Amino acid sequence: MRIPAHSVCTAIRDDIVSGVFRRGSRLTEEQLARRYGVSRVPVREALRTLESEGFVTTRRHAGACVAEPTEREAADLLEVRMLLEPLGAARAAQRRTEAHLKVLRGLVRLGQERARRGQGEDLRSLGGWFHETLAQASGSPGLIALLTQLRHKIAWMYVVEQPAAPVESWAEHGAIVDAVARGDAERARALTALHTERAAAAHRLRITEHVRTSQHPVNTASARN
Repeated sequence: MRIPAHSVCTAIRDDIVSGVFRRGSRLTEEQLARRYGVSRVPVREALRTLESEGFVTTRRHAGACVAEPTEREAADLLEVRMLLEPLGAARAAQRRTEAHLKVLRGLVRLGQERARRGQGEDLRSLGGWFHETLAQASGSPGLIALLTQLRHKIAWMYVVEQPAAPVESWAEHGAIVDAVARGDAERARALTALHTERAAAAHRLRITEHVRTSQHPVNTASARN
């Protein structure tokens, strides 16, 4: 069975973001095909996609390598996110479904509960799911794709510290959902702009990277679905 290139792309991207492949390191088709248990064809396609996303670059005489973004490029990502996330929230207020609202409210409930208990690791995951669902609620495929790519890149370039006041942070999430539920696009935009601006202060550039040696084959089960 041929493994889709998007599954290989996801696996390589995850390994870049998590530090398995260091910035500047070479990525050969043979090496990647062996690591993920696939042929070189989907690897080649995946590398082209990752190059278009900015995770991979092609160097003369070296071939494909993990990109080495500058501090300015990293700073630009946060600035772009601060522009796009409020737009996504405004559109969500106009296009969200009841299913989106149900998920968002459930995440806020869990987030507020975990914040009161001081369960930081859970909060990080819940926050990611919240912003992903909010983007999905925008009903804009192009915007969703851009925000997804931004989240991957920011996770790659930054360490995110826990907010000093997690209860207040999740209260902000709740206020955003309330605005989205009422269809108040301008309030949803303003609240999200303020929230993302405050969240940006918790991002710290990664100074060092550690190579991880765990290897996992591509999940072929998901390729069959």
